[in-house]
Amino acid sequence: MSSGSIASSRHPDRREALRLGLGLAGGAALGLPAKPVLAQEKPFPQVAIEAVLAEGQPFNPARVAEVASAIARKAYVAPPTTLPDTLANLSFEDYSAIRLRETARVWAGEGRSFSIEPLHRGFIYTNAVTIYVVEDGTIRRVAYDPSRFVFGAAQQLPADVGSLDFSGFKVFFGSGREPKREVAVFQGATFFRAIASGQNYGITARTLALQPADSRGEEFPLFRAFWIERPAPGSDSLAVHALLDAPSAAGAVRFTLRPGDMTITDVEVALFPRTNLDHVGIGAMNATYVFGPNDGAADDVRVAAYEVKGLQILNGQGEWIWRPLSNPETLQISAFIDENPRGFGLLQRDRDFSAFQDDLRRFELRPSLWLEPFGEWGKGSVQLIEVPTDSDRNDNVIAYWRPAEPYKAGEEASISYRLFWCWTPPERPPLATVANTRAGRGGSGNRRRFAIDFVGERLADPAAIVEIKPSLSATPGQILDLRLWSYPERRTLRVTFELDPGNEMASELRLLLEAAGKAASETWLYRWTP
Repeated sequence: MSSGSIASSRHPDRREALRLGLGLAGGAALGLPAKPVLAQEKPFPQVAIEAVLAEGQPFNPARVAEVASAIARKAYVAPPTTLPDTLANLSFEDYSAIRLRETARVWAGEGRSFSIEPLHRGFIYTNAVTIYVVEDGTIRRVAYDPSRFVFGAAQQLPADVGSLDFSGFKVFFGSGREPKREVAVFQGATFFRAIASGQNYGITARTLALQPADSRGEEFPLFRAFWIERPAPGSDSLAVHALLDAPSAAGAVRFTLRPGDMTITDVEVALFPRTNLDHVGIGAMNATYVFGPNDGAADDVRVAAYEVKGLQILNGQGEWIWRPLSNPETLQISAFIDENPRGFGLLQRDRDFSAFQDDLRRFELRPSLWLEPFGEWGKGSVQLIEVPTDSDRNDNVIAYWRPAEPYKAGEEASISYRLFWCWTPPERPPLATVANTRAGRGGSGNRRRFAIDFVGERLADPAAIVEIKPSLSATPGQILDLRLWSYPERRTLRVTFELDPGNEMASELRLLLEAAGKAASETWLYRWTP
């Protein structure tokens, strides 16, 4: 799929669209008639794309937002999902065996740092996604050709299968003579993942979340089309434009991907609500947490099983917060009220194999994901959703920013932020941090015993440790037997205590180390439930 093989059937250019009446209703910004002259069999989003952003036309990033605005003024039309039974009924293993031949990647053999692997539809990936590339300012459609794929168990495709389009794409990167490695994948709804050098895939980002864990039901936006700009030879960044759509909103997105020891993704979203959106998830991220030291003994040969260990927040007041994750018995939703947050993310703090003893999943190699907003985001909350699970294949943890004010129908909302897929976030607390949270049965009744390990350079100095005092509260509940245990040789200070919740079914715990009236650690927050 080099540039010479990127082609498709001819689409009308803008002048021809005007003549044929392929107008975008409500799309006056595109200069097209309000109503089509001829009846169209194609769904409106496809008509809109083909009018100004299809094969052979000049690419203008502003057009993606204009098309998104135009289709948001129309009723939502779901993309095609029909597939031959051979593909629709695939198991995960058989679908994973379908791959594009390496020589068929987009820009393969052109001496560029990046190449693109379009992903086949099948299994749960049934939505058709159109992929375009932008070369020398001109749009070229990546044509579907089954001969470029190795199918494995799904090799018996109908002879007249036609154009299936794709389900997404992978990004490969390698500078100079080094072999290209996979660094990102965009596939499914508006999900995407990336990794830093030496990592395995783990946490997933979501471009837009609508009503997650809401009693009204969650809505899953999806990508309809991508426009990927061909990078100059030697470039270390890749620009990807996307059109997203959902029953409640449409939008235009620009991703700028820069792989490396820390892979950075800038995300810029122009959102056009069809209806008032009162539960929007910005910068949403999904990950897996099955069990850890704070969940008690598990019937498992592994020591622990989690992609990320906790939620880190740097709030608008400059306070560093650490919230350990758990696998609760019932759905848990936590909201951390804030104004103009400075960052948040789901982090994997355990980087030693011994923390998990998992030969297959290798959780210690999964990325942390840290988000930094561009500009001021105003009032809202970082929301954390923890869903019960018994499988390490389920993403049961979701974190995102929820604006306090709804996005109103007919008004554009602009959001931008930077994501760091990393071993350690670029900005870290200049304080003692939480290394471990352990919980277990207390001395009597329904009391629970906790052990919280803080680590930091300051904790290696016995004289400095003398000044440190714990500030601990439980709401509701009573704190008993609070103690400090110093281990300077390990730069560790352990705080132990018991919680007596009484007859309550939940308690919010807050712990901070202080010295001379100032914070000496990040703030540990924890929700206890039976």
